[in-house]
Amino acid sequence: MVSVGPSSFRRILLSRILLLSVPVLLVGEYVTYRKARSMLLETARQNLTESAGRKAETIEQWVNSLKSNLLGASESSVLQSSSPKVYQNFINQLGQRLPTQVDCLQLTNLQTGKVAASTCGNQPIQSLPKKFWPQQQQLLVNNKSVYINLVWPLQQKSQKSENDGEFLAVPADGLEEAKPHPNTQVSLVLSAPVYIQQQNSRQLRYVLSLQSPLPVQTSAPKGSLAGYTVVIDQDGTILAHPNIDRVGRNIAQEADADRLKSIVRRAIAGGQAFLHLFSFEKNGLELLAGYAAVPSPMANQPKSKWIVLAVTRLDYALSGLEEIQQVLLNLIVGLVAASIMATLYLSRDLARPLEKLRDYALTVKSLESPQMVPHNLKIREFDQLAEAIDSMVERLRSWAEELEVASKQAQVANQLKDEFLRNISHELRTPLNGIIGFLQFVQDGDCDDRDEEMEFVQRAYDAAIHLLNIINDILDIAKIESGTLSMMLETINLTQVIEEAVDLQVVEVEQKGLELILPDLKEPIMVYADPDKLKQVFLNVLSNAIKFTDSGKITISIRLESVLLNNGASYNGNAVYNMAQVTGTKDWVVVTIEDTGIGIDQEQQDKLFQPFVMADGSTTRKYGGNGLGLAISRNLMQLMAGTISLYSAGINQGTTLTIALPAKQLPGGSIKEDLVIVSR
Repeated sequence: MVSVGPSSFRRILLSRILLLSVPVLLVGEYVTYRKARSMLLETARQNLTESAGRKAETIEQWVNSLKSNLLGASESSVLQSSSPKVYQNFINQLGQRLPTQVDCLQLTNLQTGKVAASTCGNQPIQSLPKKFWPQQQQLLVNNKSVYINLVWPLQQKSQKSENDGEFLAVPADGLEEAKPHPNTQVSLVLSAPVYIQQQNSRQLRYVLSLQSPLPVQTSAPKGSLAGYTVVIDQDGTILAHPNIDRVGRNIAQEADADRLKSIVRRAIAGGQAFLHLFSFEKNGLELLAGYAAVPSPMANQPKSKWIVLAVTRLDYALSGLEEIQQVLLNLIVGLVAASIMATLYLSRDLARPLEKLRDYALTVKSLESPQMVPHNLKIREFDQLAEAIDSMVERLRSWAEELEVASKQAQVANQLKDEFLRNISHELRTPLNGIIGFLQFVQDGDCDDRDEEMEFVQRAYDAAIHLLNIINDILDIAKIESGTLSMMLETINLTQVIEEAVDLQVVEVEQKGLELILPDLKEPIMVYADPDKLKQVFLNVLSNAIKFTDSGKITISIRLESVLLNNGASYNGNAVYNMAQVTGTKDWVVVTIEDTGIGIDQEQQDKLFQPFVMADGSTTRKYGGNGLGLAISRNLMQLMAGTISLYSAGINQGTTLTIALPAKQLPGGSIKEDLVIVSR
């Protein structure tokens, strides 16, 4: 009988290490893998939920933008003309100016049923309701005056609607035949009434219609957590889906009908979360879907909602897991190999390098440690392992720095976006208040006669046009910052510009019970500037003064200053002097707007001319605003070779804005010191 001798130390050590280490490594790899998968899945769920909310907000903002642009276009004085050529030119120009994608614009004559002008041929884009709008205009049109309907992709329209309450417009002579609609998603058709002035009333004659496809994301690449967009109405009809075959189907026909109905119910109830779908795609892949609800813009569904889904494949959401698997696999292979080597070369030459590496691994507890990995270990594999560890630590340091920078940039960008979305009404409220005030006078019957009533209506119309200009200025802020904004500089009467700006603010001043004080100017003061941009600067400044003044007065004063050029003196902080040296202009007109409002902390004053920056604390947040007004004003004044500066002694001590422009022609007389109270 052959006796079996004892195993060698190396064999025993190798077997023991392998028996102990391999299962532990496998269990650790499995636990790490499950933890990483759980974290990636939770991140994907949160991102899809937020993405659904953003997509819903985008659709709602898109609808509101189309309404505003369409209503503004329907009130254009160009449509008072009776020339078809003028109509067509107006429609073509309008299509180029609209900020969103528009497939078709049509102007339809309701009396004849013909298309008067179109950008997409003579085929009507939708049937029009007969009695949706009053025949005679009573009040200014608003968002409720816009009729909205759906157009399904590749939908064939008949010449007569089955609904007796609607009719299809008939193409006008000379217009081209419309081509089949190329969109693969549902489009919205918005229609606004156009009233024509006839004698003493405005009669309904035309309807201005606009067709635009839903702004949806139709693809979700691997690794993207935004997801593609699916839109479902409250009745369960799919309005938008990357697969056109799904558009128009009801979710009750889907294999995941119960889960989809659950999403609809939760979203209608105000929920915003996520859900897993298992059979929503034909290939049966598991999907992740975040959802949110948005009010339906449809005219025949005033109280219903649309449910917006952000959907992505589960394997796409977990795409980063493959790299983690590879890293874990490489790690366990390396550790097993190291265990075998340690067992085979159990000696001082082997143990000492291991001890050095062990000591390094134990002492390096953070990426900022200055200690270097041991080298020259006499064994090539250990030297390579040391180099790999060193390289890995360097890569980790680099990745950590990149992640930190990216995180800070994302936080700053997200904060600026949130601030802008919350406070965008700052630049829009000024002309809107003027419009509301003028129309309130007319509605309350406070006008003395018809002429005064028409004057207030005209002022409201002028304020509406100015509102459109402000919106364009906000959209052009990037051009202002880059210096590419065009200016229409001309010689203008400064006092007339100030009076026009004051006229738009008088109603709001009266409503707050403030005093607005102006110098009594009899002769014009001519300056070289863009009249619209200069009026916008004064409107911004006056609006801020009124908004931040609860009681007291606002004083506007004008003075003339002469600057001595190139005298070698230094005037640090004097903006007028510094600009005079640059432009070579001696005579300047300086306008100051002083209020008795809440004032500004001196530490915050230098920041107020930066975009999206506002004075901090409870003193200004309750007044709204988006922090663009003064930033736009400073850029505009610089483009007109002028200056604008701000001073306040502190909180509750009022604020003074100083605006200076080069004088082109001085008044023959002097500016009177006595003041005229414009409003009390």
